[in-house]
Amino acid sequence: MTANLPETTDEAWMRHAIRLAQRAQDQGEVPVGAVVVKEGRCLGEGWNLPITHHDPTAHAEIIALRQAGLAVQNYRLLDTTLYVTLEPCVMCMGAISHARIKRLVFGAFDPKRGAVCHALHLTDAPFLNHHVEWHGGILEEACGELLRDFFRARR
Repeated sequence: MTANLPETTDEAWMRHAIRLAQRAQDQGEVPVGAVVVKEGRCLGEGWNLPITHHDPTAHAEIIALRQAGLAVQNYRLLDTTLYVTLEPCVMCMGAISHARIKRLVFGAFDPKRGAVCHALHLTDAPFLNHHVEWHGGILEEACGELLRDFFRARR
């Protein structure tokens, strides 16, 4: 018998990101959601919208970073955590680094295009002057299942 452990803060925010990913899916977009948090408060959130916005940069992370920057009136998002349902790509990792995100938490790993710990390792790249703490695999099964179901339905 396993005890029901209380949900961690990371899990709670990842569930929020999953709900955002479901919005992307409802719009026919790849289901990825992201939320920027500081001191327990959401500064910005987003979900994939490149098809809807006709914008290749409209990834969930970029949208969330833009909202957070507006919320704090600064492009530097110091002492924040970014929660995202999928390991970020190279474009998003560049933006995460430039924004000075302190901590990155993601759900599903992306072995083909992930720029955190798979295709590239940009969280600690020696040529970057900011290094992002990261933790992957938070609610990995739920995040991965959302993506698998989406692509299975499209085949």
